[in-house]
Order: sequence, then structure tokens, then C-alpha cells
Amino acid sequence: MFKTVEWKEGAVRLIDQTKLPAEVTYMDCRNVDAVANAIKSLVVRGAPAIGITAAYGVVLAARLITAKDFDAFYAVLLQGCDQLAATRPTAVNLFWAIERMKQRALALRDKGLEVIRERLLAEADAILKEDIAMNHKIGAFGAALIPAGAGVLTHCNAGALATGGYGTALGVIRAAWEKHKNLMVYADETRPVLQGSRLTAWELDQDNIPTTLITDNMSGYFMKKGAIQACVVGSDRIARNGDVANKIGTYSVAVLAKAHNIPFYVAAPSSTIDFEVSSGDGIPIEERDPSEVREIGGQMMTAKGVEIGNPAFDVTPAALVTKIITEKGVFDPAEIQTTA
Repeated sequence: MFKTVEWKEGAVRLIDQTKLPAEVTYMDCRNVDAVANAIKSLVVRGAPAIGITAAYGVVLAARLITAKDFDAFYAVLLQGCDQLAATRPTAVNLFWAIERMKQRALALRDKGLEVIRERLLAEADAILKEDIAMNHKIGAFGAALIPAGAGVLTHCNAGALATGGYGTALGVIRAAWEKHKNLMVYADETRPVLQGSRLTAWELDQDNIPTTLITDNMSGYFMKKGAIQACVVGSDRIARNGDVANKIGTYSVAVLAKAHNIPFYVAAPSSTIDFEVSSGDGIPIEERDPSEVREIGGQMMTAKGVEIGNPAFDVTPAALVTKIITEKGVFDPAEIQTTA
């Protein structure tokens, strides 16, 4: 089984998701610049995986600082943290993980820098292990919601590639499959970067879970046809009122699901809930490079003068969300404040 992110021989080792499914290759990041570039360029993506990677990035930063006293050490560490935090604005797990690492360093300020470096690595390891455990819990809770023999639509990639392992939305699907529910998964290709076709379909093929790949604009057709009984997606940030930010196109799926009376589930760890943001209106939406839309595989797909819009995420209103599945249970969107 592949590993999305791990600490390996003094480096942050990442499976290079830009090369999948054609190549399974790994990248070793040995400094903060390399980690930040890997996050920006989508070598690693998915809110939980980004958070874990950033935590290990803080470990790298700490190991490379030459300062001899804590105050000087921490000042430089904060610079590394700020560099990592600037990579992706929407995924709240990034900021959550960095803050956890900062607080860990502060709590150890009197223990000596070598102890701090060792325990920061232990903290990053803990974040990774906790994420995998949470995903299994999310999967167990979510599997109970999936009917036997169901067609399940998922959008983007919320699997092991987006997390420490097992996955959130795909964790639900995996858990349901392990309970012999005989699913058929419908994976949207997820334009413009094709996370559904390149990553989700690849993951499910690795597990021999039956999968039908469809283009993003086919969802309504398959819903109307009666092929889909549930939708399960992940999330990069959930506002306090239950609004959900996820990969661009998720909102469209939710609208279609509502029109066809199909339950729309969001699976995410509780760390994805941002209690500081009251609604989806307060969630920053990343605008990515126009070339992602303008080109496919390096081939120009439109005239050079055409203006390109490329928001990476959209916000699905809580009213369109049937349930939010976390490691703490299954909640109505209005109930998620009880997870705090």
C-alpha cells in the first residue's frame, strides 16, 4: 500500500500526485522551501494530507535552525510556519496543524532545543497517526448510511491520497465495501486538475472496488437514471453554520442531489471545522493558475486571448447537506458545534 506522506530518513517523503496514475514516484523534501513548493504545486493535496505535510515541514524547519537560544530559534521557526501557511488559503487543516506545532514548541521552551526538535517530530507523527485513526472512525460511522448495492457518487479525491491514509469520503466507501455492501462508485473526473479520474479512480482500482468514471457534467444524467443512491464528498473547510467548502464542482453535485432527493454526505475530521468562520461567506477561495483550465497535458484548449476563471473550491450551503460525518459521529449541519 502506498503512503501519501511520511517521515523518512530525515526528509518528508511524499507520493507525487502530479504523476499519478501513470507513475508511482516519491519526492523527498529536505527543507521548508521544498515542502511549501510541494503543497503549492499539488504534489500533495487534500486538507488532512496538507496539514500533516505542513507539520513535518515545521519539523524540518526546526532541524535546520542554527540559533542557540529559544527566542532566536522560535523567531526563525515562525518564519518557516508563515511560509507553509501561505501555500493554500482554503484548507483549514493546514493552519490547524501549524498552530498545533507552534504551541508544542512553546510548551517546551524550557526543555532545550534538542528536546524540542525531537518532540516536534513526535507531534507530527502523532498528527499522522491520529488522522488515520479518525478516518477509520469516519468510515465506520458513514458506512452505516450507505445502502447495500448502492451507487455512490464522489467528487474530487478524499481518499488515502488526501489524508494520512484510508480517507474520509473514500473511507466511508471503503468501510461500506468491507461490509460487503457491493457498491458501484461513480467518480466525477473533477476538472480542471482531474483528481477524480487520476487519483480517486486509481485508488479504488487498487482496492478492486467497482468504479465508473464519469465527466463532471454527467452527474445529473446518472441521478435521473436512478444509478446513484448517495453522494459522499470530503471538505477543505466547514464553517460554524455547516456550510462546506470543497473542490470546485461540489456545489453543483449538491444541487443535483437535492433535486433528485439523493442524500448528500460530507465526511471530514473535526479539525476541518473552522469555528472562527460563521458561514461559507467567510471562507477564502483559492484562485489558481489559468493554465490549469487553458491547457490539458500541455495542449492548449482555447484561444490565448480568452479570459480564464479558475477558483479551486466552491461553498455548498448547509441546507443542501444531509449529514456531516466526523470521527465523533454523524451530525446535522446545524449540530456540528457540538463536536467542539
